[in-house]
Amino acid sequence: MESKQAGKRVALTLGSGGARGYAHIGVIEELEARGYEIVALSGCSMGAVVAGVYAAGQLEAYRDWVCELDYFDVLKLVDVVWSPMGAMRATKVMSKLEELIGERLIEELPLPLTTVATDLLHQREVWFQSGPLLNAIRASIAVPGVITPVQVDGKTLVDGGLLNPLPITPTVSARADLLLAVNVTALSAQPIALEDLLPPEEKVGNESEGRSWMDVRGATRKLFEGLNGIESEANGKRGGRAWGRLDMILASFDITQASLAKYKIAGYPPDVLIEVPKTVCGTFEFHRAKELVRLGRHLAIEALDRYEARCHSGDGGSGGMIVEPPQMPAAPRTQEDS
Repeated sequence: MESKQAGKRVALTLGSGGARGYAHIGVIEELEARGYEIVALSGCSMGAVVAGVYAAGQLEAYRDWVCELDYFDVLKLVDVVWSPMGAMRATKVMSKLEELIGERLIEELPLPLTTVATDLLHQREVWFQSGPLLNAIRASIAVPGVITPVQVDGKTLVDGGLLNPLPITPTVSARADLLLAVNVTALSAQPIALEDLLPPEEKVGNESEGRSWMDVRGATRKLFEGLNGIESEANGKRGGRAWGRLDMILASFDITQASLAKYKIAGYPPDVLIEVPKTVCGTFEFHRAKELVRLGRHLAIEALDRYEARCHSGDGGSGGMIVEPPQMPAAPRTQEDS
């Protein structure tokens, strides 16, 4: 990799948001292509996955894997469990991550990393800055009611997005020239499709395009109904389909994360903010990795172009300037060792 230029040390925060978190990969690729050096990382949920894999030096292998997943491959990764605490265990996904990163310790990684989970009993954030990386990732992705929680030192840990979907605070003290945050649960005045944000040359169709997670779930509806009590009929409708219990959990969690992220951004404004509208795809549309990586890179190109233009004009730098994609409308820490 080319030597890094002065003023290009980046502290990077990657937010939660399910499959939309694949956009983080594209952002990192664009940063590296421009010669930026990532010197500190924080992440929550899917952001914790990408941040952890990157810090372990396995982002390229992870990208190659997820970009080959079609919607049937995603179904095969779903390990349903008889448990009132969640419908899935994430064992198969974690096994793949173990193949990639092994039994790495966070404190032994080449750059500082913080992943965030939520302690349900004490109702506070838990920051993982040491210990097994896989455990930290697993705790951070445990979506309440969907993926079973993790028990660590007497704590019941779930997805960090419950309290802090965009954990900027851990990177604020990093010795960096630029604080960059990627929010993949951004609110938008009107629904925005993924294809609406990609330039024409980036719109590459494939057989899985347009098939949502809920369409995939329809193929296994009986399995989910039996194991998780999801109802096939509901009073409400979602995009012309009946709302089920899982739909309600995920939609509610998405809305909560989107609102919380706005407060985190207001409290710690990054120099560059890249926002992916939460409407671009469903939380579990993990078969759309290629498009989402492209989207992340495209939005990073736009945001960094504007940031660099402002810096070169003498109007910017580290003044907390927030950069948003053009389609988007304007719109005391607790840490426990784990």
